[in-house]
Amino acid sequence: MRRVARWLGVVLAVALAAGVGVAWPILVRAPLVVGQDAITDAASGRVVPVVETVAGTDNLVARPPAGVDERDVLVIVYPGGLVRPQAYEWLARALAVRGYVTVIPVFSFDLAVTDPGRAGALIERFGAGKRVVLAGHSLGGAMAAQYLADERKAGRQPASGLVLMAAYPPDGADLSGASLQALSLRAELDGVADPAKVAGGLRLLPPAAREVVIDGAVHSFFGRYGPQSGDGVPTTSRAEAEDEILAAITDFLAA
Repeated sequence: MRRVARWLGVVLAVALAAGVGVAWPILVRAPLVVGQDAITDAASGRVVPVVETVAGTDNLVARPPAGVDERDVLVIVYPGGLVRPQAYEWLARALAVRGYVTVIPVFSFDLAVTDPGRAGALIERFGAGKRVVLAGHSLGGAMAAQYLADERKAGRQPASGLVLMAAYPPDGADLSGASLQALSLRAELDGVADPAKVAGGLRLLPPAAREVVIDGAVHSFFGRYGPQSGDGVPTTSRAEAEDEILAAITDFLAA
């Protein structure tokens, strides 16, 4: 009996350790650090992103550098699930060089599902006199679509554009009848977001929504956070994929 009890104790200890090992990286997030592995070229190096607190939460904000005229468009980017905001700093810098103010919010546990409506306070703070484009990668894209669908049901339209990166609207987030411009970016070799579901998500977007496939790219190429478990094997470089992603987004913003 004592031997059984000892073995049960060992099993419980191992199970507890395994549970802590799984939960720890989710509960304890890495610091929000600006400027790590985000400069693509000399132009993007001139951008000086900062961390600003809005309604009690931090946000990474990138504004056009000196000498670049600020455009009348605000871009808000929801990060992918469990991905730190700085993974998308490369995109924020590249857009800032082109005149766009870009804001990347920090979510609790790095999960946009904890507060899909975060964009509301950011629009109020940064969006005066600007058109708003809401973007999101993976889970962040789904939650961006959810926010806009919820606002539409309430009779409001806080944004004029939506950019989904390896993402699709969740069930119930029907934006097909919204007065909204939409762009869906799909990585050709994505092993995380089901390509059929990403393409199928177009039915929940306005009829004029455009889909762009990033050739040879994988799910993790939208953010700089390293390889992702279950993802595909790319046949293009990250730099080439980022060029295509940036070109598609800037064309969309300028339209």
